[in-house]
Amino acid sequence: MFNVVLILNAACAWLMTGIIWFVQIVHYPLFASTGKDMFMPYVNAHRQLTSYVVAGPMVLEIITALMLVFMAKREDSLLYWIGLIAVIGIWGCTAFGSIPCHEKLCSAGFDDGVHKMLVSSNWVRTILWSVRSGILSYLLYRAIR
Repeated sequence: MFNVVLILNAACAWLMTGIIWFVQIVHYPLFASTGKDMFMPYVNAHRQLTSYVVAGPMVLEIITALMLVFMAKREDSLLYWIGLIAVIGIWGCTAFGSIPCHEKLCSAGFDDGVHKMLVSSNWVRTILWSVRSGILSYLLYRAIR
């Protein structure tokens, strides 16, 4: 059972790492290039459609990260705790950084300062998911060797 939970957690982290890098490098920078007339429909569609893609993996990721903390062997428990803390950090950055920025952009239109805040604060999530992916790759390697 432990290995199944570990594989699910790693799969969610890897998926979200790929998505967040795409958003950080390609998608968010394009916000500034959509033009005034197209920005509002674009940013509203982004928010709605992205939610469909990331909600399930993010929920499954935090549930399985919690499970791993309580199921882990003592010698690996620190790494699973770091992983859980990273997930909590990601959720916090999402709730207190990304979502408020998106709400401002969706209600008031493009604002260069809000856009820069969105892009810079998203680096925290990008780094946290990348660290999680690395840790989980190591833990999965150890579990299956």
